[in-house]
Amino acid sequence: MSSVAAPARFGFHRPAAVDEAVRLLAEHPEAVPVAGGTDLMVAVNYRHTRPEAMLDLTGLAELREWTDEGDSVRIGSGVPYARITAELATVLPGLAAAARTVGSPQIRNRGTLGGNLATASPAGDGHPPLLATGATVEAVSVDGTRTIPIGEFYLGPKRSALKPGELITAVTVPKATGPQQFLKVGTRNAMVIAVCSFALALDLDTRRLGTGIGSAGPVPLTAPDAERLDLPWTDPARFDDALAAEFGRRVAAAARPIDDVRGTAAYRRHALAVCAARALRRVWTAAHERTGR
Repeated sequence: MSSVAAPARFGFHRPAAVDEAVRLLAEHPEAVPVAGGTDLMVAVNYRHTRPEAMLDLTGLAELREWTDEGDSVRIGSGVPYARITAELATVLPGLAAAARTVGSPQIRNRGTLGGNLATASPAGDGHPPLLATGATVEAVSVDGTRTIPIGEFYLGPKRSALKPGELITAVTVPKATGPQQFLKVGTRNAMVIAVCSFALALDLDTRRLGTGIGSAGPVPLTAPDAERLDLPWTDPARFDDALAAEFGRRVAAAARPIDDVRGTAAYRRHALAVCAARALRRVWTAAHERTGR
């Protein structure tokens, strides 16, 4: 087991408001923001990291609220997964389905979408539905507020577009305009890191598909070629298994997996093809049962 020496002095900062938090982060760039702590504290307990200082965000009430913005929902970065599942499943079904798969009930009560983004792990469950729906990330620093399109947020394994001194304050997610799906493959049904995952959003207003791939590349990915699949919008009954299989093939082709302890690259591609085909069948059936066409 690797071990990281503890710093000679440890700083702990507990701001009462976001403006104080970003000021403290500017003054103490070594401080690591912590809210749920479900990733950071595991690393600390296993001696994989020893922060010189921590910035405790749990006292910031403004980060623990979500607001209805009309066509979208703004979710504070401190809103736990349990609340996303309980309160937003109707308007954000894909994200709520992903939140439901995160860890145990205890983890879902503590873990946050903001923490998932800050960690930027390719295996994070929250990333695929954010990509599929075209979410945006709000980051604040002493220089002001910046909005980052989700497709530009991930730069590499556990690397994001956040600049030094920036704090994630919210994620804005468009409301569903059609059925959504999230499927996750793991070694068991719960409390597992994904071997791979896939999110799909069907937009009935624009007749478009949105995709998100997790744990099958150096960053969370989309499948643009799969999104361009020619679907029989004017004659829904023409949809068949061949179309679903072609969609799955295109999703698998977009992945960039590796072999690791959770699965091989070949298995990940196969699983993504199956999940994507299944997800498309489900959203197509749900959409056209709803419309009666």
